[in-house]
Amino acid sequence: MRVTYLGPQGSFSEEAAFQYFITENVEWHMCDTILEVLEAVAEHKADKGIVPIENSIEGTINITVDGLLTNNLFITGEVIFPVSLNLLVSEGTLLNDIREVWSIPPALAQCKEFIRASKVKCQQFDSTSSAAQAVKKQGRKDIAAIASEAAARFFDLNIIKRGIQDNSENHTRFIVVGNRNRDDFKQNNNKTMMLITPCEDRSGVLSSILNVFTALAINLTWIESRPTKKKLGTYRFFIEAEIGINDIQISKVITILKAFGHEVNVLGSYNTTIL
Repeated sequence: MRVTYLGPQGSFSEEAAFQYFITENVEWHMCDTILEVLEAVAEHKADKGIVPIENSIEGTINITVDGLLTNNLFITGEVIFPVSLNLLVSEGTLLNDIREVWSIPPALAQCKEFIRASKVKCQQFDSTSSAAQAVKKQGRKDIAAIASEAAARFFDLNIIKRGIQDNSENHTRFIVVGNRNRDDFKQNNNKTMMLITPCEDRSGVLSSILNVFTALAINLTWIESRPTKKKLGTYRFFIEAEIGINDIQISKVITILKAFGHEVNVLGSYNTTIL
């Protein structure tokens, strides 16, 4: 199996991928950006890809959500990964020397209280490990990367401060994606992801959609709105239901929503893996 993930080596995506596919015979492929991971799967350069979609502190990673739709991919797995963010520096750097921190935007956002208290500037990178790699290459004493312990080991950097995220209960949710396959609808999974595009923009339309799930006693675990990109103020909704795609109740939901004129696309059927 060919699996692609966000690199370089030492990224949280790499750690999550290695642990999730630990029992598989995998040919690994690293990509520089989340979109490249998704495109590699869509273009059949890889069988599966693993990308972050949500963080417990920062929220939804929109580039993943939008890329999922652009590439018409199917979610086949969900991984909950605990994240500890550390401050990585070159040999000899002291905490008071640091004037700028480098990392991926979600990681910077997850550490905003530390950054504000330290009064340092921020520079964005495509991944936590690419930031660590850049700090190693520069060798400067006034910069630091926010990254994982694995990145510190791989790039031979010192961890000058551990666990600098705003909340100790910091977790990132990853999704495993592949191209659509009929077999994906035959699995006994306990979650289903749908994209619902309302038939019209009117008052109470989201409430009416959610009422269908309520009436059938289906618990929802995630709701996210994204612009339709057709008209300002119009949205479509990602809805994750705690029910398998083969359950008769989900079939009823889809039938009712379509009867109301809404467009319904199933984006995934999967189980949750907690690492």
